[in-house]
Amino acid sequence: MRPHTLKIADDFWNIRGSFKIGGALDIGTQVSLVRRANGRFVFLDSYTLTGEVEREARELTNDGKDVEAILNLHPFHTIHVRKMHERYPHARLYGTSRHVSRFPGLPWEETCTEDPELHAIFAEDFEFSVPRGVDFISANENVHFSSVLALHRASKTIHVDDTIMYIRFPRFMGLFGLKDTMSFHPTLAKALEKRAGAARDFRNWALELAERWRDAENLCAAHTATLMASKNLGASIQARLERALDKVSGTLSAHERRYG
Repeated sequence: MRPHTLKIADDFWNIRGSFKIGGALDIGTQVSLVRRANGRFVFLDSYTLTGEVEREARELTNDGKDVEAILNLHPFHTIHVRKMHERYPHARLYGTSRHVSRFPGLPWEETCTEDPELHAIFAEDFEFSVPRGVDFISANENVHFSSVLALHRASKTIHVDDTIMYIRFPRFMGLFGLKDTMSFHPTLAKALEKRAGAARDFRNWALELAERWRDAENLCAAHTATLMASKNLGASIQARLERALDKVSGTLSAHERRYG
């Protein structure tokens, strides 16, 4: 995938990057650049910017001088963290507790991105949500379900890694009945906490998210695609989230039968 920038709104840019598995299969990745109400910028997640996308980011941010913070939101998205800090060394660096433990030599802020205290710091521009009922940092390093979801209120845009996936099929696939779809990451069954009530907690979290962020119009998802209001020919994001929850009802019911 050739890295490129999508302008989602006047103050929100989603940069689609390349991420190859085994050096061959490119499943892509993302980082978002957001201009806050104070005129300064934050990056949501990290990606090593090069070429055209770097030039665009540099022009927007006064050669990076106006970038005030980098917020790493997915505990298992760590490849680009060091390079991102080296490019913007003056920006406050935030990460999950796993980022901090993996890179103890970096100048992390004391507050982690999964903490309510961090969410309060940026509350003027963002709302954040951490999934309930699932392991935030799984002991199984192949389970990348959980992340910190961010809603930029001004642009009505959700930035999410792995937890929610949006797949857009080529237009001709519609001839075969395939439409764009939103779903929860397939590792949900393994991510659910092995305790009574975990499935209920996740279900309630997902319903609350769909309702609380019902006005969201854009969704930027890592590894899959970006749903933009201008190209959404289907249901609202709220309806899509509720449908995604319906699709995992069997997984949640099976968990409840086993653990309660």
